[in-house]
Amino acid sequence: MKEKKELQSTPSIWRNGRFRRMFAAHTAASFGDWFDAIAIQVLVAYRWEADPMMIALIPVVMALPGLLLGSIAGTLADRVHKARLMIVCDAAIALLTLAILAVPGPAWLLPLLGLRAAAGVFQMPSQQGLTRTVVASDDLFRATSLNGLVNQASKVAGPLLGAMTLTVLSPQACIILNALLRLCSGLLLWPLRGIGPALVSADQQAVAAEKQGKSAAHTAPEADEAKMREEHVRASRFFNQWREGWAFLWRSRMLLHTLIFGLFGLIAILMIDYQFPTLLRVLAPGNESLLGWLVSAIGAGAVGCMLVLNRLNRISAGWGLGGGYVLVGGAIAALGWAQPGTGLPVLLMIGAVLGVGNGLYIITQNYILQAKTPADMVGRVFGIQSTVIGAIMVVSPLAGGVLIRIAGAGTAFVWIGMTVGILGLTGLLLQSVIWRESLADSSLTTEQNADLA
Repeated sequence: MKEKKELQSTPSIWRNGRFRRMFAAHTAASFGDWFDAIAIQVLVAYRWEADPMMIALIPVVMALPGLLLGSIAGTLADRVHKARLMIVCDAAIALLTLAILAVPGPAWLLPLLGLRAAAGVFQMPSQQGLTRTVVASDDLFRATSLNGLVNQASKVAGPLLGAMTLTVLSPQACIILNALLRLCSGLLLWPLRGIGPALVSADQQAVAAEKQGKSAAHTAPEADEAKMREEHVRASRFFNQWREGWAFLWRSRMLLHTLIFGLFGLIAILMIDYQFPTLLRVLAPGNESLLGWLVSAIGAGAVGCMLVLNRLNRISAGWGLGGGYVLVGGAIAALGWAQPGTGLPVLLMIGAVLGVGNGLYIITQNYILQAKTPADMVGRVFGIQSTVIGAIMVVSPLAGGVLIRIAGAGTAFVWIGMTVGILGLTGLLLQSVIWRESLADSSLTTEQNADLA
């Protein structure tokens, strides 16, 4: 009941102390991740001169944990203390990040990246669920916008700071900074560790009631039998809650269509998501900093888009999801058409357009998934999303590596960009069919959260 009272809308979301801590922790982790990402891509693509197939294996090993553990992680996030799980994940990611410093080449790097990704699988649904727990419904859109804003802002500052660190120091310094920022994230979340889920409380009450009915003078066989029954009950509840998450998603037309639409686009996008260094090596051989500049431009476009959306506090599903893919696809195709010697301003402009489309899509999708999902199922829904994305990431990057080997980086980018753009245009033209359930409230305003939830 205490948490219920605290979930009241405030004139400013910054008055919510719990959200401020979550926001600060998320900021530290996001900036650290981009320091790390730029450093690893420079090591693999420029220093180790890996071919497209080896580069394609990086997202594959990072996706396998999501495929294998995504639904389990989401179900677990709905049952445990979410902040505690996030703190453990931050500590594990920090240690595994430091271990990367000892690897001599890509073959040794891949297992560590896979283990680190496994920790991230458990953290993502916990963060989404904790946001839904500590933020009032009327503040949910702004919270989602601000979290997305951090993700994109880190794409601006992170790569630029990472590029400067690479120039002055080394990729290893960027990796160390990521580990330190992850530790800061865990420390910021520490005061929230006492926020507990209702599901755990229910389990504890059930176990306590069962124990009260037993005599304190159990024999050893009776105690073992009681323990086995208790474990069976917990496992049964866990499986039932996992199954309920899938059943709920299947029944919700809005959620199901949003996920399916997004996943079709991701199949194409993830084919080249890690191949930007491969394309940039052709456009500007030897210019390691170009990757950081391009990623920063993408982040700047997304930040600008999210600032506008946060002020408007509304976006329609069709324009956010379909329009976002139109811009993303057009920008990817434009990068594929670019020729060696293309000026930096042109490349940065293309990156900014890609970022605007990315911001439109991400904030709309995350808001729909949160607002249309009950608080006790948010972790499961996002866990299911992680599982499906993990499955796509096992196949798409490898297919992209093969396509680039056959057709070349520029041609592959053009084909994939056109595919994504056509999908987005389809979403725009058929939005009244795809998202028909939400026509009456397709403007995702905070005043309509009650209807969406």
